[in-house]
Amino acid sequence: MTQESPVLRVSRIVLAGSLLLGAFTVEPRAWAAGCESSVPYVSGKGGYAQYRIPAVVRTWHGTLLAFAEGRHSTTGDSGDIDVVLRRSTDGGCTWDPLRVVADGKGNTRGNPAPVVDPASGDVVLVTSYNDGSVSEDQIMRGQVGKEQSRRVFVQRSRDDGRHFTRPHEITAQVKPAGWRWYATGPGHAVAIARGPHRGRLVVAADHSAAPRAGSPDTGRESKYYGGHAIYSDDHGRSWRLGFVDDSYTGHDNANETTAAELPDGRLYFNARDQNGSSPGNRLDAWSSDGAETLDARFTVQPTLREVPVVEGSVLQLPGAEAPLLFSAPSVPTARKAMALWTSTDEGITFERLTTLSGLKAAYSDLVQVAKGTVGVLYETGTRTAYDTIEFRRLKSPG
Repeated sequence: MTQESPVLRVSRIVLAGSLLLGAFTVEPRAWAAGCESSVPYVSGKGGYAQYRIPAVVRTWHGTLLAFAEGRHSTTGDSGDIDVVLRRSTDGGCTWDPLRVVADGKGNTRGNPAPVVDPASGDVVLVTSYNDGSVSEDQIMRGQVGKEQSRRVFVQRSRDDGRHFTRPHEITAQVKPAGWRWYATGPGHAVAIARGPHRGRLVVAADHSAAPRAGSPDTGRESKYYGGHAIYSDDHGRSWRLGFVDDSYTGHDNANETTAAELPDGRLYFNARDQNGSSPGNRLDAWSSDGAETLDARFTVQPTLREVPVVEGSVLQLPGAEAPLLFSAPSVPTARKAMALWTSTDEGITFERLTTLSGLKAAYSDLVQVAKGTVGVLYETGTRTAYDTIEFRRLKSPG
């Protein structure tokens, strides 16, 4: 039997005392099987100094695909970074050996945004890239060339995530001239299941823009961040730019963005507010036309005030009256205490359900594991919030 890690042991202790809060409980069968929690990624193991930026999807065959960035020798966001993957065929209890999906070869590949194409069952993966020698700061200041800057790529797996095609560049299709930073997701993307855009693949994303001519700004200011979406109507072969949040006022600075399809067919977008002057750290918006435009600009989500400045994830559970879930840390001033919220009014308001543990925690992604069971793939640890990427199975509400 594999020895339980210290982080997992602490998580289990906290879990026993806290997870029975709210509408969520650990799935009874998972308790019996000993797999209510597993740890697919441990920083410092497998040839990587750190694993970050989790994303997870469930394939047609029920396989869970847990993606992450494998950072070879750096704990920063640039450098030699690969996109890596571990597969689970037993609902997240155990994981196949690590495999490299996109090799950075000294450069940075990351921000995985996977989605399962509803027509073919293929796994489509959209990722971001930049030269490993440059930083986000340099990119936002416009100090790097086009080839070194942020670029966008797509890959495909036709065999349940065992193998992926080589990255194919789509930057020219989805990144306008004048944009500097660019980040896909991170976290799972969306395949629209109903309405006139049924089958459309939608990736929530963010970017930064250059200051206007004559401005004293450098472009590094948070106000130049904006959310946007890209979409494909041909199963991920070609892509278009959808809505663009281009307010750039500094009031609401939409950054890393996540999306879900609501029961009425609209898309819900929830974004990190990167140090905007408005209260709180979360923004949201809705789209009635499949991410081509927003019904209204991103505004503050007032019921998620506990969330710090961090990425979060949303997941719409199946069913006409099923809730919308949101995951993120729950201490406003620290990346700590991963928690779940639920919304029964399509994202207008959220109510906190439960705290997974009191440990340090950061990025997360949500997935439907099986009927009645959801999973949270999230960064957590005792020393830092990035010691491990843990997978937690929970019984879904309702």
